[in-house]
Amino acid sequence: MSTSPDPTLQFTLDAARIASELHVADVVVLDLRGLTSLADFFVIGTGTSDRQMHAVVHELKMHAKTIERTPLRVSDSGSSSWILADYVDVVVHLFDPTHREYYDLEGLWGHAPTLDWQAALGRTPESAE
Repeated sequence: MSTSPDPTLQFTLDAARIASELHVADVVVLDLRGLTSLADFFVIGTGTSDRQMHAVVHELKMHAKTIERTPLRVSDSGSSSWILADYVDVVVHLFDPTHREYYDLEGLWGHAPTLDWQAALGRTPESAE
């Protein structure tokens, strides 16, 4: 029996951790496995500035490179109201507060379980701050 972690899940946890460490607010992971062929996980967060959101995408890209992952596509309008980094099985959505509320991915995918990514990484809310 293999003890190696699921690489998709691990990349999802890494994406959530990177976003959180760069002070993205309200990082949520939706587990879409078995619900759609679109992706296995959505990582959703609220950024406070263009610079911050671009920093997250850059750090995620650098991390992905170390594990031989490349994004299928990064959609960036330039205004950073919504940046989407599509890694096929993991899609990272970074919104400004207005667009996060407007698009309401958590509501749209309300039937998807939320993954407690902090617990999966052995973090408590206090240690995440």
